[in-house]
Amino acid sequence: MTTIINGPDELKAKVGDHLGYSPWMEITQERVNLFADATGDHQWIHVDVERAKAESPFGGPIAHGYLTLSLAPALLPQVVQVKGFPMAVNYGAGKVRFPSPVPVGSNLRIGAVLDSVDDVTGGVQVQMTLTFEVEGAAKPSCVAEVLFRYFS
Repeated sequence: MTTIINGPDELKAKVGDHLGYSPWMEITQERVNLFADATGDHQWIHVDVERAKAESPFGGPIAHGYLTLSLAPALLPQVVQVKGFPMAVNYGAGKVRFPSPVPVGSNLRIGAVLDSVDDVTGGVQVQMTLTFEVEGAAKPSCVAEVLFRYFS
C-alpha cells in the first residue's frame, strides 16, 4: 500500500516513520545487460553468464550496484507519494553502501524511512534512508541516504 503524504506539515509529522515497502521486482539478465550498455560497465560478473557461473563467488551473474540504486525512481513511488508541491527534484545522496549482491533472477524490493525534513528556500529538503532487499537474503543489497527537494 502506497503512503500518500500531502504537503510539508504531513511530511514533518512522518519524520522517523518507516513508510512501507514496494512490491517485489524481478532482476533479469536483460535489465542488467541494458544497464551495462547504458553505462559502459560490461564487467563479466554482470554480463557473462557462463563465466559468472563458473568463476564468480556469487554462483552466477549479479546486478551492478548502481543498477540497484538506480531502481529507486521506479520503486519508491510504490512506497510513498508526496503531493502538494508543484515540483520536486533529486538533490543527491549521502552514504551509499552495497552490503550484499543482487543475483540475476532474484526479486528486489525497497523500503523507506523518512529521516528528516528541513526548510530550505522555496520548499523543504527531505532525507530518506532507502533499503533495497533481495527476497530471502540475510543482509540488504543497498542502503542509501537520499535527498529530495520539494518546492512550494
